[in-house]
Amino acid sequence: MTTVVDRLSIALATRYTIEREIGRGGMATVYLAQDLKHDRTVAIKVLQPELSATIGTERFDREIRVAAKLQHPHILTLYDSGDADGLLYYVMPFISGESLRSRMDREHLLPIDDALQITREVADALGYAHSMGVIHRDIKPENILLTGGHALVADFGIARAVSSASSEKRLTETGMALGTPLYMSPEQAVGDEVGPTGDLYSLACVLYEMLAGTPPFVGPNSRAIMARHAMDPVPGLQVIRDTVPDEIEDAVLFALAKVPADRPQTALQFTEALGVPLGMTTGRRTAASRITMTRRTARSGAITQLAPTGRRTWLWAGLAVAGLGVIGLVGWRLLGRSPSGAGDAGGLDRHHIAVLYFEDLSTQHDLGYLADGLTEGLITGLGSVNGLSVVSRSGAALYRGSPLGRDSIARALQVGTLVSGTVEPEGDSIRVSVRVSDDAGNEFGRTTFKAGKQDLIQLSDNLAEQAAIQIRKRIGEEVQVSRTRAGTRSADAWALLQRAQSARRRGDSLALTEGGSSGFTEQYLAADSLAAAAERQDPKWVDPVVLRATLAYWRSRRAGDDVALASNMIDTGLMHANRALAMERDDPDALEMRGSLNYWRWLITLEPDSARAARLLASAQADLEASIKVRPTQASAYATLSHMYANLPDKSLVDVILAATKALETDAYLSNADVIINRLAHANYDEGNFAASDRWCSEGRRRFPANWRFFECELLLMTSRFKQPEPARAWVIADSMVALSPAGIDQRYQKLNAQVLMAGILARAGQLDSARNLLNRTRDDPEADPSRDLANISAFVWLLAGDTTKAVGRVKDYLLTNPGRRQGFAENPNWWFRGIQNDPRYREAVGGG
Repeated sequence: MTTVVDRLSIALATRYTIEREIGRGGMATVYLAQDLKHDRTVAIKVLQPELSATIGTERFDREIRVAAKLQHPHILTLYDSGDADGLLYYVMPFISGESLRSRMDREHLLPIDDALQITREVADALGYAHSMGVIHRDIKPENILLTGGHALVADFGIARAVSSASSEKRLTETGMALGTPLYMSPEQAVGDEVGPTGDLYSLACVLYEMLAGTPPFVGPNSRAIMARHAMDPVPGLQVIRDTVPDEIEDAVLFALAKVPADRPQTALQFTEALGVPLGMTTGRRTAASRITMTRRTARSGAITQLAPTGRRTWLWAGLAVAGLGVIGLVGWRLLGRSPSGAGDAGGLDRHHIAVLYFEDLSTQHDLGYLADGLTEGLITGLGSVNGLSVVSRSGAALYRGSPLGRDSIARALQVGTLVSGTVEPEGDSIRVSVRVSDDAGNEFGRTTFKAGKQDLIQLSDNLAEQAAIQIRKRIGEEVQVSRTRAGTRSADAWALLQRAQSARRRGDSLALTEGGSSGFTEQYLAADSLAAAAERQDPKWVDPVVLRATLAYWRSRRAGDDVALASNMIDTGLMHANRALAMERDDPDALEMRGSLNYWRWLITLEPDSARAARLLASAQADLEASIKVRPTQASAYATLSHMYANLPDKSLVDVILAATKALETDAYLSNADVIINRLAHANYDEGNFAASDRWCSEGRRRFPANWRFFECELLLMTSRFKQPEPARAWVIADSMVALSPAGIDQRYQKLNAQVLMAGILARAGQLDSARNLLNRTRDDPEADPSRDLANISAFVWLLAGDTTKAVGRVKDYLLTNPGRRQGFAENPNWWFRGIQNDPRYREAVGGG
């Protein structure tokens, strides 16, 4: 009789060698196998034949593809899947650790900090999956794997496929049901739709068991257990283990509420309540960082309900984050600080203000340009007031049109004062209402005023004055706002420029959402025409000219491979920038734009003569530095300088770090904040400041959880002495990095990059033969890596693998393509090569004697 393993071995013979069974459950059997193509050990999970028949190949393929898109360091990656002789299977990395179930069986009770770390990492994985629209539905200790001190969540694939099938055919017909009664939420037990809170309920059950040694509810059979989940109060954790802190017990009970709406709504809220928000380790948790919870115990014996109260110091406000679908977009510089200057007990700093984009109430919604212009003018005006800290336009734009309550937005932005308002027509006038609220959503003041449609400048000035009056009521201090620097007294010119800015924003949005599409060009051309019209209305006003330079700059940046278009746009932009500086020689925006255009020309090597190129770079540097001297809050100029400093012949990583830090300090919501944070992680790594690199890498993961850059920096840190090498976990991170990188040439580069970094991690783990074999199999790809960056990285990895000769050879390869780097390699190499700096072979390779 042919067994399942025989059928599987025959069907997969050309791809995998099945070695032995390593696990078995109610739904599937797991086999250890060798991936013949990739020369790696894998685990193949095969669904039980009756379950395979119930689900069907088409549904399995459809649902498994969704699960396969999940790329996260704490989610077990899916390598492959398919139908092998009627058996549905999927392939995963082989994890050499153990399941949480195995550890709990062995230790019974886990140390509290270990339990919290595992919970945080599983919550991190669930929060990411939920943001992608994927619910696990079967969180239990068996599906949480432990390797290298970290957790991995398994079986998203089965959960999705089984759930899909169960909606059409009851799986109880096959003797199987999705979910495990010991960890199943009440709504799942009765067959209702399960959302993110169902997964969090299950996770809370797992945490309860890690701390108490038993699940919250047990019984003689599944039906009895599910009834207890639905009806019984949760036994107190401290009755079983009195060392469990109050806030931990409160948070677990919070997540075990019977009604989904009464639980934490996001993984972030759950971990906040535990005192270990996503991205933090339990080792850095302090009593001051925990959230105080107030219990409301019903006399009927129902489960304790919780409501967050008191002083909130967390950066990441779960409600607002979940509502916007953007994780952790909060001012980084507030990390770890308690609010100061709060007016109410427990309130946020009232001097930290956000001006939300005003709402256009016109019937045809044709006053949006005016609402935006008034909002941005007010942000600028309030930002000039000493003692106030005002969220930037980019930060306010995140909440444009948001349905969230003002208290949720305030917590997300960490502000103690919110300014909001509306704009609407009233006959021949414009009516503006402005209101000021505290961080709890309580309104402190409201006022309404109006002005004629031909008096928009006065309308903007009135708004600043009225807002200042209302803010004074909130903070209890004088607020003197300078009259809005419109730069023009022409209402027509001002209105045209606001329309131009609206068109520019539409173009920016199209450029980001449509990638290489040229749809944004039409909006940029419309913006340029409107700016030109504004300039004709007031030829002495510099702002329209600067906007035209800016539009040309971004068209050059988005020209793709069209070098002629890029060059033409740079010339056009420089012409406008020079015109603007002829009008106002110290205009910081014009200085920044001229510097950025010249730097871009240098960066894409449009100046072939080396002497002229050097002068071009120096000129760009001078303009950018002049811009921040005139206006020290010019965040985008700091950001460009941080990139430029890394490319200067006598580059200083300290300058790179300072400029990038200043960029984020002045505007935490820069549109390229992910790039700046990544630059800080890499520059600190190159400088040998590994703790700082780790902090920035973690910051990037919190704010941009699906960005490949912050998977790469995790791998890089494992090549340093700062982090222990964890090959099994690193392979998962490497797979995520590749999967999340842009398709095409970029992804080809990242595949090679992942191999080189993995070789470094294997070498640090003592697996030298594996590291060398992986390096030898990594082939150069000139199209994907024209600057030979991977030669530089692999030179370092060859040193880790113990082969200085090959390392020096790769240094030579890198410097042949990058001769300008020779001096740095010879005189001031980073920590990678300092150990061989005086080796004659290295000196010869870098031309140092």
